[in-house]
Parts: sequence; structure tokens; C-alpha cells
Amino acid sequence: MSLLDGLGQAITSGAVDIVDLTAPLSPSTPILRLPEPFANTIPFRLEEISRYDERGPRWYWNDIHTGEHTGTHLDAPVHWVSGKDGHDVSQVPLKTLVAPAVVLDFSARAAADPDFLLSVDDVTAWTAEHGPLPAGGWLLYRTGWDARGGDQDEFLNADETGSHTPGVSAECARWLAEEAPITGFGVETVGTDAGQAPGLDPMFPCHELLLGAGKHGLTQLQNLASLPPTGVLLIVSPLPIVGGSGSPARVLALVER
Repeated sequence: MSLLDGLGQAITSGAVDIVDLTAPLSPSTPILRLPEPFANTIPFRLEEISRYDERGPRWYWNDIHTGEHTGTHLDAPVHWVSGKDGHDVSQVPLKTLVAPAVVLDFSARAAADPDFLLSVDDVTAWTAEHGPLPAGGWLLYRTGWDARGGDQDEFLNADETGSHTPGVSAECARWLAEEAPITGFGVETVGTDAGQAPGLDPMFPCHELLLGAGKHGLTQLQNLASLPPTGVLLIVSPLPIVGGSGSPARVLALVER
């Protein structure tokens, strides 16, 4: 039996589960809100073209209106000024889009402190227990934040001092960018950086450092609680938008049961 035949049979039999990590796209999908004078993306919207009527008697279809960075989406290096000479979303290597992944669960820490920042020590302690981060793969960071995904205000968790969502310290972002063997970093929050990332040095360190190093981001993931710490194969399917800085994506995980 070939490897692909074996994988197909494992999926059909249920020996390998397919876990959907994608947030559904709708007008209520939370989106990032930047303060003035910065420009913001638009909410997701469907515009009906026809629906079995005089505009098209036997077919239903829509135009879609959305930003590249809406819902579960991929950040390409060119999204950030530090990666402006890197590749766009249509050029992301295929081995990045189908790659091993590990899941670091810090949901208890984030529940106690919404401004929790993952540290290098946190990651190295995890690797001491579970093994190394996957070369050419993904680090998925579970904070439990997907439970807030049904409400924009709860998801952004903002007050007069800004948004309060968990993320990564500047030191850890630099380590992930420069020393870790991963190709990408995925989160459950609205962006790969913490809500208070404007106050870090550098500002927005995951964007600045990881994208600047030619690595990738995934945001607004769901169902990471269904995944084991290791043994995950991640499948990321963004639209190949030529010149695009990112794209909404369907993200699936294959897990052996």
C-alpha cells in the first residue's frame, strides 16, 4: 500500500481525524480595530447576485466583500514593513501550507491574566517535556481565546488603555524568528501579537520579527483544545492572491487517534 493510500484509508476509517481550526466567516466575525488616524479593514459581507430568481433562475451566488486579514487568516511576510521584500500570499511555499505542528497550551495562564506574554522559558520548558519544535513546521499557541469568538467586544477585550489579549514577549518573538526552526506561528486571537503589543520593544514584535524573518502568521484559530501537543499535520489553504499581504484561510489539522 502506498503512503497516500494508507492516509486515505486512515481518514476514511476514522483512524485519522480531521479537525477544523477555522472560524466561520460572517458579518459578526470579529475584526481588528485600529485607532485613528489609521485605516481599518471592512467587516465580512455577502452581496447577493441571484438566488433562483429573475436574476438567475437556476443558480444562487454572491459577491464577497472582505479584507485579507479577516477571520482565520494567513499573514505573509510582505504584510509588514520588515518583510516588504519577501513573498506575498500567492508565493507561500507549499511545504509551509502542509506541515507538522505542535500545540503549546497556556490557556490557564491566559485565563488568569489576559495580558499574559509567552516567554522563551515557557517554550523551552515545553520542549524539555515534549521534544523539539518541528523544523519547517508550525507552533500553535493555545490561550482559550477562541471561546470569545462570537462577540467582537469580548474578543478584542479593549478599554481606555487598549486591547487586552494574550501574546508573546518581544524576547520570545525574536527567539522564534531567529532561533526556532519553525516556519510559522498560529494563535487564537485577532492577530499574532498581544493586545498591548504597541507598548513592547519593538512594537508588534511578532509581526516585526517573524514576518521580517520570512516566517508566517495564522490568526483566529479555533478548536486547538481538540489537538494533542504533538503529532499534528497542519493544512492551510489561503487564496493565492497575487500581490496579497494575506488571505482568509481554511485551516485543518490531521490527528491520529
